[in-house]
Amino acid sequence: MDTTILEDLGLTTAEINVYVTLLELGSASAGHILDKSGAQNSVMHRALNSLIEKGLIHYIMEGRKKIYQATKPETFFEFIETKKKRFEKLLPELKQKEKFALTQEMATIYRGIRGVNEVYRQLREAKGKEYLSFGGGRQCEERMGTAWWQNHHLNRIYLKLRSRQVFDETVRVFGTNLVKDKMSRVRYLPARFAQFQETVIVGSLVAITIFTEKPYSILFEDTLVAEGYRKHFELLWDAAKK
Repeated sequence: MDTTILEDLGLTTAEINVYVTLLELGSASAGHILDKSGAQNSVMHRALNSLIEKGLIHYIMEGRKKIYQATKPETFFEFIETKKKRFEKLLPELKQKEKFALTQEMATIYRGIRGVNEVYRQLREAKGKEYLSFGGGRQCEERMGTAWWQNHHLNRIYLKLRSRQVFDETVRVFGTNLVKDKMSRVRYLPARFAQFQETVIVGSLVAITIFTEKPYSILFEDTLVAEGYRKHFELLWDAAKK
């Protein structure tokens, strides 16, 4: 079972081990958990105490013995919501500190699938009037998966961000489905225009994403840079065909 998401939520390896062990046992004494989990005694007791503080396990007394039980897995939704609320309280302070920065990075590199996801989220949610893109091709579609691209544009459309995009003939099927929505317009260049990178311009943002085996994206936030790329897009748009 892949429990890495629990690590992302802030649980230690020992806490995950004890929690999963308790789920399997239903309820158990510390000694039974120790035998089943294979953890060291001191490590297990620290994990039990921290899980109790986090509200992920509880216990009852049977005589002088504590009998532990894991809460239902759905409890993690409450755990996540609590973390979210705590972060929301901290966010204004973080934003205030951000304003104190003497310099702002003009370009940021995001690596991996998660990084690419974050860049395209920022593009969708940017306060721009139009989403412009050029480049890409079959390799880009296959790297992320057709469903990923469909979901990306559905979210864009939901946010009422209109698009014009210059594709190449290798992805005409995807483009044909995309333009069924009036918020999207697509034109095509010959198949030889196919690339393994895509450039997207929204407002003052420009993202150049490289869809190789280990994808990465370079995100610029600069009005002048965006204007330059926008002019380049318009040249391609005029040259492309429906």
